[in-house]
Amino acid sequence: MDGAGVRGHIVGEAIRTMRLELVPLEVGHAEEMAGVLNDPALHRFVGGAPESLEELRARYARWAAGAPDPGTTWCNWVIRAREEGRLVGTVQATVSGNTAEVAWVVGSPWQGRGYASEAARALVAWLRDRGLTVVAHVHPDHTASAAVARAAGLAPTEGIQDGEVRWESGAG
Repeated sequence: MDGAGVRGHIVGEAIRTMRLELVPLEVGHAEEMAGVLNDPALHRFVGGAPESLEELRARYARWAAGAPDPGTTWCNWVIRAREEGRLVGTVQATVSGNTAEVAWVVGSPWQGRGYASEAARALVAWLRDRGLTVVAHVHPDHTASAAVARAAGLAPTEGIQDGEVRWESGAG
């Protein structure tokens, strides 16, 4: 499978890296992910609070149903650390036209191991291989996330959206 879907829409597929597997997100992942994402510190720069299992299931069901705009595709993956055999975070891409806006989160116990950078590099490469320009928005004080963006081949721009710096990479 090459990740191209009907009418040019992107379809998420498993992506393997040296230590990780990015697995297309399913509602059934919510139970394990509720534990991964339960640290309030993960919301320091993005706001909000950890979701309950029921809230996470509902969000994953909305994501699985797809974007309400027919010109937009949501692709979401859980990050599985293969050696540990468990989920450690998520990556996502919102694809509209020739642009994919990406985001990532790795649970607090697994931070500092390079998982976010490895997953983001794989995701950005996968999207660029499909001819997409990749964009991320990073809070200016979130140095760890800026390091992930840089490791994924994105560069900061002068653009600011909702107080966050726009990072981007050209099409592949």
